[in-house]
Amino acid sequence: MTVDLSKEIQHWTTPQVLAHWAATTPDKTAVQFIDGPGFTYRDIHQCSRQVAAGLRAAGIGAGARIATLLPNAAEFCELWWGCHQADAVLVGLNTELLGSFLSHALNLSESSVLVCSPDQVSKLSSIIGDLQSLTRVFVTGDYPEELESTLGIPVASFDTLRGDAAQAPDSASSFQDLACLMFTSGTTGPSKAVMMPHAHCYLYGQGTIDNLDFHQDDTYYVNMPLFHCNGLFMQLYACLINGATAVIRSRFSASRWLEDIRTYSITHTNLLGVMTEFVDQQPVSGDERDHCLRVIAAAPAAPTFIERFERRFGIRMVEIYGMSEVNIPLFTPLDAPRPGSCGKPYGKYFEVRIADAATDLAVPHGEVGEIQVRPRISAGFMSGYYRMPEKTIEAWKNLWFHTGDAGRMDADGYFYFVDRLKDCIRRRGENISSFEVETALLDYPGIRECAVIAVPADVEGGEDEVMAIIVSDQDPDPSAIIEHCRKSIPRYAIPRYLRFANADEIPRTSTNKIRKVELRKQGVTETTWDSENQHKHQKLSPA
Repeated sequence: MTVDLSKEIQHWTTPQVLAHWAATTPDKTAVQFIDGPGFTYRDIHQCSRQVAAGLRAAGIGAGARIATLLPNAAEFCELWWGCHQADAVLVGLNTELLGSFLSHALNLSESSVLVCSPDQVSKLSSIIGDLQSLTRVFVTGDYPEELESTLGIPVASFDTLRGDAAQAPDSASSFQDLACLMFTSGTTGPSKAVMMPHAHCYLYGQGTIDNLDFHQDDTYYVNMPLFHCNGLFMQLYACLINGATAVIRSRFSASRWLEDIRTYSITHTNLLGVMTEFVDQQPVSGDERDHCLRVIAAAPAAPTFIERFERRFGIRMVEIYGMSEVNIPLFTPLDAPRPGSCGKPYGKYFEVRIADAATDLAVPHGEVGEIQVRPRISAGFMSGYYRMPEKTIEAWKNLWFHTGDAGRMDADGYFYFVDRLKDCIRRRGENISSFEVETALLDYPGIRECAVIAVPADVEGGEDEVMAIIVSDQDPDPSAIIEHCRKSIPRYAIPRYLRFANADEIPRTSTNKIRKVELRKQGVTETTWDSENQHKHQKLSPA
């Protein structure tokens, strides 16, 4: 398939998208925050220029890495728009990062500027001595007067970045230029920063438009974090590209989900992993079909939940497959779903195949292999892992990106996700680096070795729970270890299960590496500590 985008792709940058709709439908609502402000298309274009002017006045120019520790709030959007108007690079950070997780992300991305909410500033004092590039901080609310002297770098209010729009620089970025750094999970090492060109960001939104029956007069409900590609690009940016309306909730609420859908005449939304189950657990009211919602995109969703949702709410729920590196290359056709499948290739822009992970030779239909992807256009997905060329080469070989995910394709071209080849763990919609959790656990007194693995969650939806197998010189207190984790590990990455073992009980390779595949097979045993129930597990539950 040949794609001729020689003219169209030249407009695939955030400033060009905002300028177009500001001129075309200036008074239409573009973004509405629940319990917060609303923005017309004229407003967001004005905001982008104001913040760009403020960045210029502060001496923050093109190419600067600007990190965020912000919730789903107006300031996040203003920063995104203004950052790109100024040709700077947005670095989206998970708001639950802390300690070494946070310092690693800030250092790897070479972020010179951090914009954060007041509740995040306390994290900085303990790591400021480890930060190599950070030179200033902007806070979106009140902060302690002594913060600047404590950190030893300038601290200012985000309000100072709202400058004179007439003084804004004109963007010179092209579709190939770096727009964002988004962090994805490490598997055998620290988390990696995905280099996302403008075209990569744009295609997340265009994929929504092309595959989910999303039109200019539709409304998207965004309740996922904006520091993730799903919420920011697949949902919110799709609205801005299409001249539609986005309604944003600060964080997911299962109890308010249907109420929001009705109140704001929502036509589209996304659910991730166990969010589907949480919504389904809400009491049945008898009028679940009284709404405008047509389509829900899910990644992943068990076939039983898809069928249940479609019956209960009278909507179409479809599975998709994607990752920060490769965009969303698989969408389930709305008019031809297939239970259990994550869809067919978005063939206009991506090629997808199943290949043997060792030989990179395609495997026959029905056989399990690795899901491999490549773009059909320049800058169609990531340009590499920032400052990790060896990881880029490792993932991108023989002209295909190796996702590390196992899958299969049937004779009709439908793809099925089977399992992960990597040691990545996915919990509550977050990718977790086993390496980073292991590193934090090794800081606990007496722990001399550990292996962190995924075990199946006890709910449907295809997600994981985190389990740590620990070798210790002492007789450790499980509750104390969990408390240690709460102080050093993001909440979503804290192990639920702890299992204590002797060193000779850990399966190993001939080079003494821990064989995690064997640990996953053993799963949750009778001697495993369950932190949610504060006791040892009562039965075997193999992975």
